[in-house]
Amino acid sequence: MNDQASPAFADSPASPSLALRLVFAVAMAAVVGASNWLVQYPINDYLTWGAFSYPVAFLVTDVCNRCFGPRRAREVAFVGFAVGLALSLWLAGPRIALASGTAFLVAQLLDVAIFNRLRRASWWQAPLWGSIAASVIDTAIFFSLAFHGTEVPWLPLAAGDLGVKFAMAVVLLAPYRGLIRHFLPAQTATRG
Repeated sequence: MNDQASPAFADSPASPSLALRLVFAVAMAAVVGASNWLVQYPINDYLTWGAFSYPVAFLVTDVCNRCFGPRRAREVAFVGFAVGLALSLWLAGPRIALASGTAFLVAQLLDVAIFNRLRRASWWQAPLWGSIAASVIDTAIFFSLAFHGTEVPWLPLAAGDLGVKFAMAVVLLAPYRGLIRHFLPAQTATRG
């Protein structure tokens, strides 16, 4: 993967301050922690509240990627992976932890790669298409590893979860745009 600064973030600091790196790491840990907790609370037979919080992890990764590049975004993803794996082991056991950790890491790294490839396109394309592709992979990996061969009717659960992830990918474009304007105010007038 290309970690060289592209024009989309060449004017930003080559390396964010430790405090800013901690902000992104804590944000990712908070999203993953909240999602691991909220997944325990069903909305109906097809959804839990975690389906709504989990896509925010892609928002955190995408903002970090836009501002500081793919290397820093992957660092943030690894923080989320470590927190998620530990929480899943504690809350749900080894099979769910393996499924959750694998799905999260593969999806986050895919999101970073797709985002980076599309970073010069219109401001909304990289976060939207990265999140959508990563959501498909995340859902397929998690539900197949966690529930294949069990009594759990996982296909309708996966479909409901994926539908929410797609909707959230669109909804989170507004916060993405606002956060980018906050972190890169001089650049967003032309590139966003």
